[in-house]
Amino acid sequence: MTTPPPSGAPIRVLIADDQEMVRTGFRFFLDAQPDITVVAEAADGEEAVALARRERPDVCLLDIRMPKLDGLEATRLLAGPDVADPMRVVVVTTFDLDEYVYGALRGGACGFLLKDSGPALLAEAVRAAAAGDSLVSPSVTVRLLKHVTAPQSEPTPVVAPVKPAALTEPLTDRELDVVRLVALGRTNAEIAAELYVSLSTVKTHLSSVQLKLAARNRVEIAAWAWQNGHAQPGG
Repeated sequence: MTTPPPSGAPIRVLIADDQEMVRTGFRFFLDAQPDITVVAEAADGEEAVALARRERPDVCLLDIRMPKLDGLEATRLLAGPDVADPMRVVVVTTFDLDEYVYGALRGGACGFLLKDSGPALLAEAVRAAAAGDSLVSPSVTVRLLKHVTAPQSEPTPVVAPVKPAALTEPLTDRELDVVRLVALGRTNAEIAAELYVSLSTVKTHLSSVQLKLAARNRVEIAAWAWQNGHAQPGG
């Protein structure tokens, strides 16, 4: 996994979108942030993959519907489970479709954001990805996690559901508290505030949970929580 930028260094971002106005808007806002700089732009998926491999940005922002290679396939090539040195990808799209969220997160994306989420959330998603955290648009988080763990009503779903992790060692009560809040879409900072613990304590609990579940990311942790009844408020 690409290492986080050194302390004090700006977060280097690649923007890939087939609409020039979108790229310009993202660049204008992100370059205005004191801790973020845009280092490359791409108008299609093939160019995005090539530029990302050459420039090694800290975070790649990928649209889904792009010519030559769509954003889901580009995500898989840059951040998928078979990639030796995966990069941090945030998918940013107009389309709030479950199969797109599925494909992005299964392909290795650490974030999924709708374009109408606003510039502040865009910057937050970039910072979260650079720090090794993840951010999914609040409007899709809980609905997504309920959906990916529900029994499939269609015989052949468009995208296979997220495979939940398997528990190899019991979780502590505090770890279960953290898992429940992850499943409800809370960020690390929100979990820390709700449980009255430090941010570093939350990260320690999450690292332990990830090891015990053999989970690759927060999505698999949340999927396990939904399937095992640990995702309800107070549950």
